[in-house]
Amino acid sequence: MSRANAPAVGFDMQPTLHGESFLLRPLTADDFEGLYQVASDPAVWEQHPAKDRWKRDVFAALFERLLRGVGTLVVVDRSTGAIIGSSSYYEYRAMDRDIVIGYTFLARSYWGGRCNAERKSLMLHHAFEFVDRVWFHVAPENWRSQRAMEKVGARMSHRAVRESGGVISEFLHYVIDKPPISTQASMRPT
Repeated sequence: MSRANAPAVGFDMQPTLHGESFLLRPLTADDFEGLYQVASDPAVWEQHPAKDRWKRDVFAALFERLLRGVGTLVVVDRSTGAIIGSSSYYEYRAMDRDIVIGYTFLARSYWGGRCNAERKSLMLHHAFEFVDRVWFHVAPENWRSQRAMEKVGARMSHRAVRESGGVISEFLHYVIDKPPISTQASMRPT
Protein backbone atom coordinates (compact mmCIF):
# COMPACT_ATOMS: atom_id res chain seq x y z
CA MET A 1 0.00 0.00 0.00
CA SER A 2 1.43 3.35 -0.95
CA ARG A 3 1.84 6.03 1.68
CA ALA A 4 -0.72 8.24 -0.14
CA ASN A 5 -3.33 5.46 0.14
CA ALA A 6 -2.61 4.49 3.74
CA PRO A 7 -5.60 5.11 5.98
CA ALA A 8 -5.50 7.78 8.64
CA VAL A 9 -5.30 6.67 12.22
CA GLY A 10 -8.94 6.32 13.11
CA PHE A 11 -10.10 6.95 9.53
CA ASP A 12 -12.08 3.93 8.42
CA MET A 13 -11.54 3.84 4.66
CA GLN A 14 -14.18 1.12 4.26
CA PRO A 15 -17.01 1.98 6.62
CA THR A 16 -20.52 0.65 6.36
CA LEU A 17 -22.72 3.68 5.72
CA HIS A 18 -26.49 3.46 6.14
CA GLY A 19 -28.71 5.82 4.18
CA GLU A 20 -32.45 6.01 3.84
CA SER A 21 -32.54 4.09 0.54
CA PHE A 22 -28.99 2.87 0.04
CA LEU A 23 -26.30 1.03 1.96
CA LEU A 24 -22.59 1.43 1.27
CA ARG A 25 -20.43 -1.42 2.51
CA PRO A 26 -16.88 -2.69 1.95
CA LEU A 27 -16.19 -4.45 -1.37
CA THR A 28 -15.51 -8.20 -1.10
CA ALA A 29 -14.35 -10.79 -3.65
CA ASP A 30 -17.89 -12.21 -3.65
CA ASP A 31 -19.22 -8.95 -5.15
CA PHE A 32 -17.70 -9.52 -8.60
CA GLU A 33 -20.76 -10.94 -10.39
CA GLY A 34 -23.20 -8.44 -8.90
CA LEU A 35 -20.94 -5.51 -9.70
CA TYR A 36 -20.14 -6.82 -13.16
CA GLN A 37 -23.88 -6.94 -13.95
CA VAL A 38 -23.84 -3.15 -13.52
CA ALA A 39 -20.47 -2.63 -15.24
CA SER A 40 -21.37 -4.78 -18.27
CA ASP A 41 -23.58 -1.99 -19.66
CA PRO A 42 -21.44 -0.09 -22.24
CA ALA A 43 -23.46 3.09 -21.54
CA VAL A 44 -21.99 3.21 -18.02
CA TRP A 45 -18.55 3.83 -19.54
CA GLU A 46 -19.36 5.87 -22.67
CA GLN A 47 -18.14 9.16 -21.11
CA HIS A 48 -15.19 7.60 -19.28
CA PRO A 49 -11.61 7.52 -20.66
CA ALA A 50 -11.61 3.69 -20.33
CA LYS A 51 -14.63 3.09 -22.52
CA ASP A 52 -14.10 -0.67 -22.71
CA ARG A 53 -14.61 -1.39 -19.00
CA TRP A 54 -17.89 -3.10 -19.88
CA LYS A 55 -15.83 -6.03 -21.19
CA ARG A 56 -15.51 -8.77 -18.58
CA ASP A 57 -11.70 -9.10 -18.73
CA VAL A 58 -11.16 -5.33 -18.58
CA PHE A 59 -13.59 -4.96 -15.68
CA ALA A 60 -11.99 -7.95 -13.91
CA ALA A 61 -8.64 -6.11 -13.90
CA LEU A 62 -10.29 -3.00 -12.41
CA PHE A 63 -12.16 -5.11 -9.85
CA GLU A 64 -8.91 -6.75 -8.69
CA ARG A 65 -7.31 -3.34 -8.33
CA LEU A 66 -10.28 -2.05 -6.32
CA LEU A 67 -10.22 -5.18 -4.16
CA ARG A 68 -6.51 -4.66 -3.38
CA GLY A 69 -7.18 -1.01 -2.48
CA VAL A 70 -8.27 0.17 0.92
CA GLY A 71 -11.34 2.27 0.24
CA THR A 72 -13.87 0.73 -2.15
CA LEU A 73 -17.52 0.57 -1.14
CA VAL A 74 -20.33 -1.30 -2.88
CA VAL A 75 -23.62 0.58 -3.24
CA VAL A 76 -26.66 -1.57 -2.40
CA ASP A 77 -30.33 -0.67 -2.94
CA ARG A 78 -31.82 -1.36 0.48
CA SER A 79 -35.28 -2.10 -0.93
CA THR A 80 -34.06 -4.91 -3.24
CA GLY A 81 -30.67 -5.90 -1.81
CA ALA A 82 -29.20 -5.51 -5.31
CA ILE A 83 -25.71 -4.18 -5.92
CA ILE A 84 -26.15 -1.05 -8.05
CA GLY A 85 -22.60 0.33 -8.21
CA SER A 86 -19.51 1.26 -6.25
CA SER A 87 -17.40 4.20 -5.16
CA SER A 88 -14.00 4.56 -3.50
CA TYR A 89 -12.01 6.68 -1.09
CA TYR A 90 -8.39 7.00 -2.26
CA GLU A 91 -5.28 9.22 -2.20
CA TYR A 92 -5.65 10.15 1.45
CA ARG A 93 -3.09 12.83 2.38
CA ALA A 94 -2.88 13.30 6.14
CA MET A 95 -0.68 16.40 5.99
CA ASP A 96 -3.10 18.19 3.65
CA ARG A 97 -6.18 16.76 5.43
CA ASP A 98 -7.77 15.76 2.14
CA ILE A 99 -8.94 12.69 0.26
CA VAL A 100 -10.40 11.79 -3.14
CA ILE A 101 -13.74 10.11 -3.79
CA GLY A 102 -14.01 8.43 -7.15
CA TYR A 103 -13.97 5.26 -9.23
CA THR A 104 -17.73 5.66 -8.99
CA PHE A 105 -20.21 4.01 -11.29
CA LEU A 106 -23.91 3.29 -10.92
CA ALA A 107 -26.48 1.25 -12.81
CA ARG A 108 -28.13 3.36 -15.48
CA SER A 109 -31.56 2.99 -13.85
CA TYR A 110 -30.20 5.00 -10.87
CA TRP A 111 -28.74 7.91 -12.85
CA GLY A 112 -30.16 11.34 -12.15
CA GLY A 113 -32.09 10.24 -9.10
CA ARG A 114 -31.48 10.41 -5.43
CA CYS A 115 -28.96 7.56 -5.33
CA ASN A 116 -25.95 9.66 -6.32
CA ALA A 117 -26.92 12.48 -3.96
CA GLU A 118 -27.46 10.09 -1.04
CA ARG A 119 -24.24 8.18 -1.78
CA LYS A 120 -22.20 11.38 -1.96
CA SER A 121 -23.83 12.73 1.19
CA LEU A 122 -22.99 9.55 3.12
CA MET A 123 -19.40 9.50 1.88
CA LEU A 124 -18.83 13.22 2.38
CA HIS A 125 -20.25 13.18 5.89
CA HIS A 126 -17.95 10.29 6.83
CA ALA A 127 -14.90 11.91 5.19
CA PHE A 128 -15.46 15.28 6.87
CA GLU A 129 -15.13 13.62 10.26
CA PHE A 130 -11.41 13.25 9.36
CA VAL A 131 -10.50 15.68 6.55
CA ASP A 132 -11.14 19.29 5.56
CA ARG A 133 -11.32 18.83 1.77
CA VAL A 134 -12.65 16.19 -0.62
CA TRP A 135 -11.56 15.98 -4.25
CA PHE A 136 -13.24 14.31 -7.24
CA HIS A 137 -11.53 13.51 -10.56
CA VAL A 138 -13.88 13.79 -13.56
CA ALA A 139 -13.14 13.22 -17.24
CA PRO A 140 -13.67 16.39 -19.33
CA GLU A 141 -16.11 14.54 -21.60
CA ASN A 142 -18.13 13.18 -18.67
CA TRP A 143 -20.82 15.85 -18.57
CA ARG A 144 -23.11 13.67 -16.39
CA SER A 145 -20.52 13.57 -13.59
CA GLN A 146 -19.74 17.26 -14.04
CA ARG A 147 -23.42 18.09 -13.58
CA ALA A 148 -23.59 15.78 -10.55
CA MET A 149 -20.58 17.59 -9.04
CA GLU A 150 -22.31 20.94 -9.42
CA LYS A 151 -25.50 19.56 -7.83
CA VAL A 152 -23.62 18.64 -4.64
CA GLY A 153 -21.84 22.00 -4.48
CA ALA A 154 -18.41 20.98 -5.77
CA ARG A 155 -16.41 23.56 -7.66
CA MET A 156 -13.99 22.91 -10.48
CA SER A 157 -10.50 23.71 -9.23
CA HIS A 158 -8.12 22.75 -12.04
CA ARG A 159 -7.26 20.29 -14.80
CA ALA A 160 -4.49 17.72 -14.54
CA VAL A 161 -3.23 14.71 -16.46
CA ARG A 162 -3.33 11.55 -14.38
CA GLU A 163 -3.49 7.77 -14.59
CA SER A 164 -6.74 5.94 -13.91
CA GLY A 165 -6.84 2.18 -14.29
CA GLY A 166 -3.97 2.11 -16.76
CA VAL A 167 -5.36 4.98 -18.85
CA ILE A 168 -3.50 8.30 -18.83
CA SER A 169 -5.74 11.25 -19.62
CA GLU A 170 -6.79 14.69 -18.51
CA PHE A 171 -9.20 15.03 -15.59
CA LEU A 172 -11.09 17.95 -14.09
CA HIS A 173 -10.42 18.21 -10.38
CA TYR A 174 -13.51 19.22 -8.41
CA VAL A 175 -13.35 20.04 -4.72
CA ILE A 176 -15.67 20.42 -1.74
CA ASP A 177 -14.38 22.03 1.44
CA LYS A 178 -15.63 20.94 4.84
CA PRO A 179 -18.59 23.11 5.75
CA PRO A 180 -18.58 25.17 8.94
CA ILE A 181 -19.75 23.25 12.01
CA SER A 182 -23.02 25.17 12.02
CA THR A 183 -24.02 23.70 8.64
CA GLN A 184 -22.67 20.18 9.12
CA ALA A 185 -25.73 19.03 11.04
CA SER A 186 -27.98 19.94 8.10
CA MET A 187 -25.91 17.84 5.67
CA ARG A 188 -26.03 14.69 7.82
CA PRO A 189 -27.56 11.77 5.94
CA THR A 190 -30.85 10.41 7.16
